[in-house]
Amino acid sequence: MKDQGVLVTGGAGFIGSNLVDVLMENGYTVYVVDDLSTGKIENLRRWTGEDNFNFIKGDIRTPLDNTLTPSRLGGGPPIRTIFHLAAKVDVTSSFLDPRLDLEVNYIGTMNVLDYAVRNGVGKVLFTSSAAVYGDSEVLPVRESQPTDPLSPYGLHKLSSENLIRIYHGQYGLDHTVCRLFNVYGPRQDPSNQYSGVISRFMEKARRSEPVLIYGDGEQTRDFVFVNDVARILVMAANSGLNGTFNVACGIETSVNDISSVIETISGNELRRVHLPERKGEIRRSVADISMLREDLHFTEFTGIREGLRETYRWFERQH
Repeated sequence: MKDQGVLVTGGAGFIGSNLVDVLMENGYTVYVVDDLSTGKIENLRRWTGEDNFNFIKGDIRTPLDNTLTPSRLGGGPPIRTIFHLAAKVDVTSSFLDPRLDLEVNYIGTMNVLDYAVRNGVGKVLFTSSAAVYGDSEVLPVRESQPTDPLSPYGLHKLSSENLIRIYHGQYGLDHTVCRLFNVYGPRQDPSNQYSGVISRFMEKARRSEPVLIYGDGEQTRDFVFVNDVARILVMAANSGLNGTFNVACGIETSVNDISSVIETISGNELRRVHLPERKGEIRRSVADISMLREDLHFTEFTGIREGLRETYRWFERQH
């Protein structure tokens, strides 16, 4: 893969830019497409001017052939692998504007797949979501369990997964689907009301402001550090495997526990304000990561306290 072009859609975003770092640090030629609606060009600043890096502003809702023209590719090597991360990434906003969620999360995936089969792309890696499972009664949740999304976001991610399998069956397009659980780490934007709970809590801790907790705070999530996710995505793209993987740590942590650890790390007492539960959010979430360990051989996870400390140091550096 190193001697060929790699495309990262949504590469200026939180997860995407961390993935770009790993790819660039390992010598890949990287093209990034991002409309900068939520991503930030500052996340990619360190790579500006590098011969093997090319940022292209574009909207995933439009056909990629219109965006990835030969002139905009700059004469670099052809794209042979696509990491498709561009997405609307929140359950709540998918209820507020389900049509936009459909256009970005499903039509956007269709555009990526159409480009792939027309331009000789060898593999598409798609970042799906634990939201496809819904509120599973069987935990930890395995990839083989039934899917039952509770939101337009989860539905559109699952529909994209099914579309990818159709393209694999009809065109032989290699693919890996990575169902991300709760990713956290540097560059997650706390100013966005829909960003992850950890980034919001850290910003509140830094400012000594009260934290908002929806429900009683005993809802659990499987939190996974963003650098671990980036390394897993690269391993999956290089694996030669066609399949679906949970990407998580396999550890269940409550929102209340997260707030307590952040309180300790920051040295600031957090005042907790409880609000009503949000529509479409599940009570408990934890992944079975047997396939991740056994098939991809990924076993070196960043512990939650270490990851939270590194993330909080990043927040402090920004201010």
